Amino acid sequence: MVRNKVAPRDWTRRRTAKRDRLEKVRPFVTGRVLDAGRMRAALEALLRPGDRVALEGDNQKQADFLAEALAGCDPEVVHDLHLLISSISLREHLDVFERGVARRLDFAYAGPQSVRMAQLLADGKVEVGAIHTYVELYARMFIDLTPNVALLCAEQADRDGNLFTGPGTEDTPTIAEAVAFSDGVTVVQVNEIVDEVPRVDIPGDWVDLIVRSPRPFALEPLFTRDPRHIGQVEILMAMMTLRGIYERHGVTTLNHGIGYDTAAIELLLPTYGEELGLRGKICRHWALNPHPTLIPAIESGWVESVHCFGGEPGTERYVAARPDVFFTGRDGSLRSNRVLCQLAGQYAVDLFIGSSLQIDGSANSSTVTEGRLSGFGGAPNMGHDPHGRRHASPAWLSLLTGQAPALRGRKLVVQITQTFRSGGDPAFVETLDAVPVGKDASMPVPPIMIYGDDVSHVVTEEGVAYLYKASGPAERREAVAAVAGATSIGREIDERRVEELRRDGLVALPADLKVDVRKAKRSLLAARSIEDLVAWSGGLYDPPARFRTW
Repeated sequence: MVRNKVAPRDWTRRRTAKRDRLEKVRPFVTGRVLDAGRMRAALEALLRPGDRVALEGDNQKQADFLAEALAGCDPEVVHDLHLLISSISLREHLDVFERGVARRLDFAYAGPQSVRMAQLLADGKVEVGAIHTYVELYARMFIDLTPNVALLCAEQADRDGNLFTGPGTEDTPTIAEAVAFSDGVTVVQVNEIVDEVPRVDIPGDWVDLIVRSPRPFALEPLFTRDPRHIGQVEILMAMMTLRGIYERHGVTTLNHGIGYDTAAIELLLPTYGEELGLRGKICRHWALNPHPTLIPAIESGWVESVHCFGGEPGTERYVAARPDVFFTGRDGSLRSNRVLCQLAGQYAVDLFIGSSLQIDGSANSSTVTEGRLSGFGGAPNMGHDPHGRRHASPAWLSLLTGQAPALRGRKLVVQITQTFRSGGDPAFVETLDAVPVGKDASMPVPPIMIYGDDVSHVVTEEGVAYLYKASGPAERREAVAAVAGATSIGREIDERRVEELRRDGLVALPADLKVDVRKAKRSLLAARSIEDLVAWSGGLYDPPARFRTW
């Protein structure tokens, strides 16, 4: 066979391009250390128009010094960048689009900047590739969205580039790996440059350049909830959840979303849960950040293990003192990892429970509402039934589905919300705002966060809907309506049909669960203030100043 002659191919173009980039920034570097005072000029030398740039902005820690420098670049020099940001949290994350430095964006969450994000999209200032889940975005960095440059942050670096990320490891190793092994350039802002790091979280040969930031990187206490704001309605829903879901299904492995609804559950474990005799039977293994409201449950022997997505400011000493519960290094500090914990929350836990801004009659939900393009974060990863799971557990088997011999269990996916949210807005709506928002933004599908057919239970102050028991879509909708209160969805069903659903076990009201509504008082909480949480921790929890009232 005669082969057609082809021109020789250069198989090392990426390595050559990396050498060229690093040569361009040499005037700004001593060893591996960039001059912080010339950071903007260094980025202009490093970056090329159209580059894919992974900028570390997750939902807690931010490479804020690098984001500020990027936003200040001359758009005549640096333009049309394609940014990959898991969480759009800072003003600078969107300044780059207003100034023309960046053009295209792939992200997962934009909570703090959701209103501005929606406006920039409407104004044509930003092109959105997709709204991802966290794991989905990171996975694509290894497939079709591999960054040319990563801008990351860490606690410390030595002069060889070894990084110590501390409790907030989070996304950094995953992004660094995607870039380091595809001949991209990794730039890391650090709080300190030291002679020796206490623990090598990312090896120096994954890191090209480091810069000491003039200030510590931003770190948001996203998972801290002050028990003072937990009221009787949240306590009632927590009581129903413990009795009607956790106890009934024997849930031992779980993830809690962010919010006062789930914080109330955590604070009822040492009191109401103890009264029910459930310690050792439920809530033993968690995929969860170090929630301060979990401290009483840990101290009273409920919790055996917690693997964390990230850290939580103020919990460092407490976590270090509880190595039998948390995953910690020899130095005592937490080892978190967002991707691995997301995978744990997807495949290794039996239950996910979280809330949403809107839920429709079929239990589809979204945090994307009119004028707010907030995204999803990790909820869709954990808030679905992963068909790839193969290990069994009592809770998983309690939702047995399919036809013999192809039977399988099912993950419990719970939506918990009051029927009306703050401001009187109904949580249950005929059509999610996500539908017209997606249409106006020319998205191929509406930005739904959790699909209704994945939801097994809905909890409101009215009761619990057991959607997994429904015979079909129509009965699922009736079960949702039965707990949707005075919303338009709730008004679709009459009392007679609600009674039938109760009889058939598709709906349970507090009385059906033997939940005494009169007990739903703040006195039932194991801690009723941040100060109480500090006391439970033996003084080890050091809450951020904004949460101190003493």
